Amino acid sequence: MLIADDLYELLEVLPDFIRQPLEKHPYRKLLIEVVIDLGRRPEARFPDGPEYLSHQFITWQDLDLCLKRVGHFSGDNRSGIERTLHRISSIRNRKGNIIGLTCRVGRAIFGTISIIRDLLETGQSLLLLGKPGVGKTTAIREIARVLADEMEKRVVIIDTSNEIAGDGDIPHPAIGRARRMQVERPELQHQVMIEAVENHMPEVIIIDEISTELEALAARTIAERGVQLVGTAHGNFLESLIKNPILSDLIGGIQYVTLGDDEAKRRGSQKSILERKASPAFQIAIEIHHRDSWIVHEKVDQAVDQILQGSKLFVQRRKFIRNGSISIECEESLFKNFTSNYTPLNYNSKWNNTRSINFLHSNSNLKSFRNSVKQINNVLTDGDSINDLIKYTSIRSSTNLKHISLYAYSINIQHIEAVINTLKLPFILTRDLMKADVILALRSSVKQNTKLRQIAKAKQMIIYTIHSSSILNITRALRQMLSMNKISDFNWKQLCENKDKKEIKVLVETRLAIEKVVISKHQSVELLSHLVNLRKLQHQLIDSYNLRSRSFGEEPNRRLRVYPY
Repeated sequence: MLIADDLYELLEVLPDFIRQPLEKHPYRKLLIEVVIDLGRRPEARFPDGPEYLSHQFITWQDLDLCLKRVGHFSGDNRSGIERTLHRISSIRNRKGNIIGLTCRVGRAIFGTISIIRDLLETGQSLLLLGKPGVGKTTAIREIARVLADEMEKRVVIIDTSNEIAGDGDIPHPAIGRARRMQVERPELQHQVMIEAVENHMPEVIIIDEISTELEALAARTIAERGVQLVGTAHGNFLESLIKNPILSDLIGGIQYVTLGDDEAKRRGSQKSILERKASPAFQIAIEIHHRDSWIVHEKVDQAVDQILQGSKLFVQRRKFIRNGSISIECEESLFKNFTSNYTPLNYNSKWNNTRSINFLHSNSNLKSFRNSVKQINNVLTDGDSINDLIKYTSIRSSTNLKHISLYAYSINIQHIEAVINTLKLPFILTRDLMKADVILALRSSVKQNTKLRQIAKAKQMIIYTIHSSSILNITRALRQMLSMNKISDFNWKQLCENKDKKEIKVLVETRLAIEKVVISKHQSVELLSHLVNLRKLQHQLIDSYNLRSRSFGEEPNRRLRVYPY
């Protein structure tokens, strides 16, 4: 791929004690952004992590020097360097004075969208999803050039923050022959979108960061006029867009529908269900989780319907290969059922009367969670060898959850056995409640059985409830049990390869905390504090369990908190 970054122009904005280390830095071509905060050391951020550029602290004079070289900041606190793609964002104090700058490197990467070239030729609208910094803007910049230059279409870019075509009145050459419309204020983006269609006869409209209800409505209006759309939105998965009430209109909108008794029975679902409201404004959705690996939904309407129905969703993963080729694979989506018609009830929590489980803990509870991790960590002695640590975890992790003992209450046993045998699920049915790991019951029956709830609370078991004893409901419940009680199937030895003893000890600590506290007791846990490189390993391990985590505290005492499913 050919890359143009105009990095020299960005470095010229920075003070000498920041610019000079970057000019000599061996990985300056991979630089993501430079962070300058008053009273702190300047920091450069790379794909592998941040690093300080100097021991000198930023002063008011340093900030003023940068501001004089940058120029005016717009209403969204963003500025740029004329005829470059760099973005400079400011942080202000309560008085409106700028006390921090984020200088983000803008790059034009030619060849980025070869992975979806065939999708562009269909003429259908594309929506790119992904977290900030994953490369969505870089991708639509290249899409604009390909559509305008190579496919010779009339392309208009709605450039709200001058991030696609650069700052200044003359657009950056990276967009080719595409035209660019600037937006006076961010809140006027939806008006400029409609103006572009009415005044300039485009065949393609390109919009970056659709984030408001008015912008979503404008996108739908444009799509109904027969104009191809290419847009981006924040959100890692298509499912997250469905859950977003502001942006769900982009994929057709969601509405509650009440079914008749016969129809609900035929579908094997509840009477109140979620359905797609209309045709989506974007026919194709692309999830960008990594720069070289994209997930494609070629038919958004069908994908949304499958998610809402809780059906299996198979997606298309496209990857860049090092030799320049592209691989396309089909795989099952990892999304969790959007409309579960069963509710897991956790009787370990004081919130046992609510339908949704809240994992809110007092300071004393958090302290006890951290003590749990310390106890786990204490069994790992400094005298243990690396092989001992790996072997220890493998032994300690082999719990009885390989086969889950299931107690069924008020549900047809033959239906459960049929599902277990057909899908080959690791469940063993038991008639002894005291030997069960989990309980599956009808929702209407469990509410009236106080004794069952008391036993579950005493044994710290989870009761899974379903609305009706249909095969579909039972299957969904059993799959949820597996995801809640599973021991991760990742390759533990492979994860520990090329790691030193300290890194493996952190992984062991994290794994035991997850399996002994988060999964077994269904409680959140706060891990011990570690440096950023060790926290990255923890994040990698937590992701393999499909768990959520957040970082808390200040360096060097920053730590992770892991939450249950």
